[in-house]
Amino acid sequence: MTARTLLVAGTASHVGKSTVAAGLCRRLTDAGYDVAPFKAQNMSNNARAVPRADGEGFGEIGVSQYVQARAAGVRPTTDHNPVLLKPRGDGESQLVIDGEAVADVPPGDYYDGWWGRAREAVVDAHGRLAADADVVVAEGAGSIAEINLHDRDLANVETARVADAEILLVADVERGGVFAAVVGTLDLLPDDLRERVRGVVITKFRGDRSLLADGVETVEERTGVPVLAVLPHDDPGLPAEDSVSLPARGERGVAGGGDGVGADRRVTVAVPRLPHLSNATDLEPLARVPGVRVAYTPLDADLSAVGPRGRPADAAVLPGTKNTVDDLLAARAAGLGERLRALDAPVVGLCGGYQFLGERIEGAGIEGTGDRETVPGLGLLPVVTRFSPEKRVEPATWRVEGCGPLAGAAGRVEGYEIHAGETRAAGAVRTPFSAPDGRAGAELGAARGAVLGTYLHGLFANPAAREAFVDAAYAGCGRERPASTAERSSPYDRAAALVDRIDLGAVGVGDA
Repeated sequence: MTARTLLVAGTASHVGKSTVAAGLCRRLTDAGYDVAPFKAQNMSNNARAVPRADGEGFGEIGVSQYVQARAAGVRPTTDHNPVLLKPRGDGESQLVIDGEAVADVPPGDYYDGWWGRAREAVVDAHGRLAADADVVVAEGAGSIAEINLHDRDLANVETARVADAEILLVADVERGGVFAAVVGTLDLLPDDLRERVRGVVITKFRGDRSLLADGVETVEERTGVPVLAVLPHDDPGLPAEDSVSLPARGERGVAGGGDGVGADRRVTVAVPRLPHLSNATDLEPLARVPGVRVAYTPLDADLSAVGPRGRPADAAVLPGTKNTVDDLLAARAAGLGERLRALDAPVVGLCGGYQFLGERIEGAGIEGTGDRETVPGLGLLPVVTRFSPEKRVEPATWRVEGCGPLAGAAGRVEGYEIHAGETRAAGAVRTPFSAPDGRAGAELGAARGAVLGTYLHGLFANPAAREAFVDAAYAGCGRERPASTAERSSPYDRAAALVDRIDLGAVGVGDA
C-alpha cells in the first residue's frame, strides 16, 4: 500500500497551515482512513520528545506534528518530522535529524554540508509512513513561493515531488492582501507544482462571507484553481508551532483573559520574554483558564505594575530557552532576579527557567560562552546546575507531592524532558517530584517557599498541577477565583469541525 499525500502549503508563515492539517488529520481519521501527519523540515523551538522511528530511544519533533499525530490517533514518532531546526540566535540553528541533534549550523553550512543527508532522512521517513497509511497529511513551511529556495525547499517543493502530492494552498485573509497572495503564489510556483494545486482555502475570516464573493470569483477565473472553503476566524485551542504570535522582546503582550471574567477578578501570570524563549506552548494551558491573563513582559518590566489597572503580577513563570547562558546574562543585566524576589508571589521555572533560579551554572562554556565556565544564577533556589554535552530527550511520567506553588497537587504528572545538564541541591529544598527510574529531588525539580523549578515541560497541561498553581496565585492576591466554566470539546474535534467545509474529494484524499 502506498498512501496518497496531501501537502497543506501556505502563501506565508502563520496563515493556519498547522490548524488545517490537524483538522484534516482528525476528519480523515473519523472517516475511517489510516492517517499519518508529516512535515519534512520544521523550524521551531517548540519541540516534543517522542519515540525514534528506529525504536532506539527518543528524539525531538516539532510540536505541530506531535499534535497532528494525536489528532490522527497515532503514536507520534520522529518520522513525522524527520528534520527539525531549532534557532539558537545569530543566524545559527541546532540541526535535529531523525530526532537526534547532530550539529549547530548557520544557514550556509546547512545547505552546503547537511542538506543532502537531511533530504535522505525526509525521503526515508515519508516512505515508511506512506507504506502503512491511507493518507499522509503533510504540512509545508512558510511560503511555498520562496523562489530563492525552490532548489532546496524540503518542506514544500521536495515534499510535493518526492510524495507525488496533491497541494492545498492556505491563505490568511486577516493580514490583508489575500487575493494578491494567492495569485502571486500560484504565479511563482514551478510548473510541475502549479499543476498539483487542487484548491485554495482562505482562513481567519470574520463577518459576512458574501463580501469575498467577487474576489473569489476573480481569483478562480484568473488562475483556474477553485477556492474550496472560507474558514471562520476561530482558535480550536491547539498549541502554537512557533513564537511568531508572541510579542517582540521589548514589547508586552497578553494571552487569555477573553473569557468574560471581569478585570477585578483576574490574576496575571508574568512571563519574562527571554531573547531565545523556547517551548512557549508550556504557557498555553494557563492562558485557557478562566480568569487567568498570561502577560509576556520585557526582561526589565516592572512586575509590580503589569496587571490590570497597574496591579502587580500575581505569579510568574520563567519559560524554557534555547540559549540558557546568554538569556541568564540578559536577565541578570535587566535586574530580573531582584524584581522576582520583590514580587511576593508564586514563581515557577521550567527547564532553562529552573536553571536560572539556582545559584549558578557550571560548565557554561559548552554553550559557546568562551572562557566563561561559571555563571551566577538569579539566586531564588539553592541549587546548582552543571552543563554536559549529553542531552536528555524523553517523555516523562512522574509523581508529584505538592509543595510551594503546587501545594494542592498530588499524584501523576506527565510531560517530557529536553535539556542538557543536571541540577543538584546546594541547600535545603523541598523535592516534590519522583520518577519511575529512581531519579528524585533536585535532578527533577526543587521548591523553597513560593518558588519552584522543574525540568518537566508540559507541567501545566496536567490539571492537578495547573489548578494548584492557579489556586496559589488567587490565594496570594486575596481575590476570589471565579467558578470554572464548562469544559470545551476536544481541540482536535474543533479543528476537524473548522475544516468541515473543505471538499476532500476535490483534493483527492477522501470522499466529498
